[in-house]
Amino acid sequence: MNALDELAESFSRLPGIGKKSAMRISNHLLKADQTFLERFAKQLVELHSRIHQCSECGAYTETDPCAICSNPLRERNLLCVVEQPQDVNTIENSGEFRGIFHVLGGLISPLEGIGPDQLPIGKLIERIKKENVTEVIIATNPTVEGDTTALYLQQILRQTDVKVSRLASGLPVGGDLEYADKLTLARSFRGRISF
Repeated sequence: MNALDELAESFSRLPGIGKKSAMRISNHLLKADQTFLERFAKQLVELHSRIHQCSECGAYTETDPCAICSNPLRERNLLCVVEQPQDVNTIENSGEFRGIFHVLGGLISPLEGIGPDQLPIGKLIERIKKENVTEVIIATNPTVEGDTTALYLQQILRQTDVKVSRLASGLPVGGDLEYADKLTLARSFRGRISF
């Protein structure tokens, strides 16, 4: 296996990139100028040292706390619970949500051995109290695991005085927030329903 094949094999391990696309990217990089390649390589090498999770919400950030958590203009009484850090960017890009976030970092999935104890649900309860949250919007993906997690959170949050809502239909069942368009997300936020 030559260097080009090795590079293509590495790219094919990324989500959404098949073998043909990986080879196309590798061939494109082979033709690219050296300055671009050096900058690209530097960005890849520095990724883990520059980007980390916010200590408050769990979103990806270069500063701690992140720009959302440290923004005094955010509606701190409105908290959106998402599965992964990249879901924060997806929702932010819709321009519909002005509250704060809480990233679970996964979903309840008994088949994979992930139970509620493996998720930062205790920290979620603490943040609800600390921030005087009045509404929690559960924005997990509409999958079996996402729905299971949403139902579990609904049960736990019944013990608090907060309103609990879930994103409305508009997101495809079995889909991911990461791939939803802005309009679909905007309608989902406007049409959310209470449990």
